[in-house]
Amino acid sequence: MRHYPIFLDLRGRAVLVLGAGEAAERKAALLRAAGAEVRMEPAFDAAMLDGCALAIGAGAAEDDLRALSAAAQARGIPVNVVDRPELCSFISPAVVDRDPVTVAVSSGGAAPVLARMIRARIEAAVPPAFGRLAALAGAFKDELRRRLPDIAARRRVLERALAGRAAELVFAGREAEARDAFAAEIGEDARAEGMVFLVGAGPGAADLLTLRGQRLLGEADVIVHDRLVGDGVLDLARRDAERIYVGKARANHCLKQEEINALLVRLARAGRRVVRLKGGDPFVFGRGGEEAEALEEAGIPYEVVPGVTAALACAAQARIPLTHREASRALMLVTGHTKHGAPDIDFAAAARPGTTLAVYMGVATLPRLREGLFAAGLPRATPAVLIEAGGSAAQRELRGTLDALAEAAPGWTRGGPVLLLVGEVVGRGAGFAAAEPASEPALAG
Repeated sequence: MRHYPIFLDLRGRAVLVLGAGEAAERKAALLRAAGAEVRMEPAFDAAMLDGCALAIGAGAAEDDLRALSAAAQARGIPVNVVDRPELCSFISPAVVDRDPVTVAVSSGGAAPVLARMIRARIEAAVPPAFGRLAALAGAFKDELRRRLPDIAARRRVLERALAGRAAELVFAGREAEARDAFAAEIGEDARAEGMVFLVGAGPGAADLLTLRGQRLLGEADVIVHDRLVGDGVLDLARRDAERIYVGKARANHCLKQEEINALLVRLARAGRRVVRLKGGDPFVFGRGGEEAEALEEAGIPYEVVPGVTAALACAAQARIPLTHREASRALMLVTGHTKHGAPDIDFAAAARPGTTLAVYMGVATLPRLREGLFAAGLPRATPAVLIEAGGSAAQRELRGTLDALAEAAPGWTRGGPVLLLVGEVVGRGAGFAAAEPASEPALAG
């Protein structure tokens, strides 16, 4: 983030608009709407900045615009020259006005037209009634602070009220009824029960998170996350949400699973709204089932929000079809690392013709996997691929046969999560040549 977003209170304060024409008039109109006392001047004189809280340049002569920028910055007065980022000390955003709600969008001066396009989308998604809803909440602000000094409890009550009948009545234009409904909703018992959401964060890319997962991140009091959750996903959480890292790698656990289970129960019993954020899908080798069992046993309400699991994300980005009418009619998901450290796989089923095998966490046990599959009858020339950091911008692939991959994997992997795909369908992926026999391995990274 290059520019720090901020909203200025300009009520009753002087603002200089230097220039003339449509752009200058638009700026002046917005400033007046914010309560500023606008001074419009066609040419610049340094004395014009006396007493000003802000300065805008639009449509003036080049020398005047440069003089305005230099003089304003020398005095510490924020200055913006339209479409001239090099002369600006702040960026004027595209604005969605839903008074008292204001949404500002900026491209940092790189693409103002794009900022306006984004604003248009927000305009469509946020109708004017949201401003009236914000005003209604503001009318009860002091009362809520008196009754609920705890910020987290107050937020939960507001979230419930702003999504309930009062909001529906505001959107319907029934303002008096909405006020009564809002008062009733915030008057209910505010000691909201804690709840846990087991949310799949997907493979790492923020835009592969589900819409429900994104919404819950914005509502959570606490985010309990593992090491496979990308920073882009965590950035979607509320800024004031507590974040607790409980990452686990093979043989290196920050917290034992039993301790994570107990943590979730403890947070929920304290009335917290908890998002347990897990890479991929919480119920696909993510130990979400164990956490759900612990929550059930403790009587804690919970919800499971699925995510894009690694096999789907890796294959999609590598353009490998996991099933194909001519090559694969079954998909088998297994883990190469179990609770006791050794693979526990039905090798006969995995080696069956027409099956695509997806192995999670299989690098360390790849030699054993290879031996088991070959012993079960898998042809040695069957194509395979190792995919590291799948579904993210850092995804990389190593292709070949199981023999070749088992030899090359230890020196190839960079320590990120790795998925192994095995099956004839792997050779049909875009850009994939059929794997060579083990004597002539075809490796590509």
